Amino acid sequence: MIGAVIAYMLAYGATLVGLSLLMLASGLDVVTAVSAIIACLNNIGPGMGKVGPASNYAVLTDFQIWLCSLAMMLGRLELLSVMVLFTPQFWRR
Repeated sequence: MIGAVIAYMLAYGATLVGLSLLMLASGLDVVTAVSAIIACLNNIGPGMGKVGPASNYAVLTDFQIWLCSLAMMLGRLELLSVMVLFTPQFWRR
C-alpha cells in the first residue's frame, strides 16, 4: 500500500513539474507558471503573479491556456484514472 501511495505522489509531482516546465518554456515567469499549474491541477481558482486574484488567465497565450486546460482535466478526472488509460492491461480483453 505504501508503494502505491508513493507511486501516485511521484506521478503527481512529475506531472506538476513537467507541466510547469512547459509553461516556463513558453515564456512565463516562475511564480506565474508554477502557481497557474498548481491552481489548475488542483482546481482551486486563482494563482499568483500574472494569474493572481487581481488578474485572470486572459493574459496567457493560447498554448499556455491549453496546458492549463490539460492540467484541469488531469486534476478533475483524477490523475490515477487517466494514467490507467495508458496501461496495456486496461485495453486487453
